[in-house]
Amino acid sequence: MKNKYMVGGFIIIVFLGIMAYLFTQTNIRYEEDFKKIIDTENTVKATGSWVKEKNYDIDKERNIFSFYMRDYHGTELKVVYKGTIPNNFESSTSVVVTGRYINGAFHASDILTKCPSKYESEFEQQAKS
Repeated sequence: MKNKYMVGGFIIIVFLGIMAYLFTQTNIRYEEDFKKIIDTENTVKATGSWVKEKNYDIDKERNIFSFYMRDYHGTELKVVYKGTIPNNFESSTSVVVTGRYINGAFHASDILTKCPSKYESEFEQQAKS
């Protein structure tokens, strides 16, 4: 009977240890200031806008998409993403990237684009009249 309790207790301790480890690994900080991103080694979720003047680059052989983002303070940051360009990237009003800053560039693991709402233009027209 004691063996059952010992095995059960061991399984519970291992489970709690795994949960604590996973909790520390998924703690992603949301940051709007790119200067703070450069100073951290943690995974960060950053938001900003695509710098259209610098265009974007697609390397089809290595499947790498890169572009420049600007935060709300005017700081620019190069973003490198291993994957394809998001469908509505060119029409986006802002971009949210998740990743880490490594060797002079932000290496994104995920890119989300926010597009203008089709209702925004209707609202602006109604506000003018």
